[in-house]
Amino acid sequence: MERFEEFDLVGKDLYSLGLVDSSGGSLSVRSGDKILITRKNAMLAHLREEDILEVPLEGEGATDESASKELPVHRAIYRETAFNAVIAANPPYSVAVSLTAENKIVPADQKGQSFLRGVPVVRTRDKLNFNEMVKMLPSIYKSGYMVSVVREYGSFAVGANLMEALQYTTGLERSCKIIAINKLMTPPEVKREPIRERRSAIPPSIGVMDRSRGYKRGLQR
Repeated sequence: MERFEEFDLVGKDLYSLGLVDSSGGSLSVRSGDKILITRKNAMLAHLREEDILEVPLEGEGATDESASKELPVHRAIYRETAFNAVIAANPPYSVAVSLTAENKIVPADQKGQSFLRGVPVVRTRDKLNFNEMVKMLPSIYKSGYMVSVVREYGSFAVGANLMEALQYTTGLERSCKIIAINKLMTPPEVKREPIRERRSAIPPSIGVMDRSRGYKRGLQR
């Protein structure tokens, strides 16, 4: 099958880099009015030609049931954008950072800032609700972003081809790994004992300066 080599190479890279587990993630490319997409539960590190299915871009096809469960999301992205490839992955650092991010992951490293700008975090009301993803994700890529993260689930990256989508998937994971490591290395704030007012044993009424009060005022300047 044409283009199988690209699927095979990218699938192996995703698994070797720890961005998918043994049967996780999905790959697809646009082919005219068709989509080539990996089979449901396909092992991306050990793809066979029969693991790449052809489904229609519009409507439903006979092979839909055998295709990746993420097919509706891939299909929606192709319908509403001009991109020719989509990678769905489950990069652990990206997912971990998405758990505490508000609406966007902002890289802390210069390379990530220039390459990614920021990465939108999508929150679905129900876990694994692909209908919500179908409604929310295409508009993100139409806005100029190349990768996004569905909170608690994983990333969806787009590109002119699978290799470009792979670059955005790996770039996101690298930046999220730096964010996570930086949080571990940053020491917690040192808790300081509050300054307590020291009262002089000599009553100030007899004309002797209350030095403790003067000391405190000096700290407040």
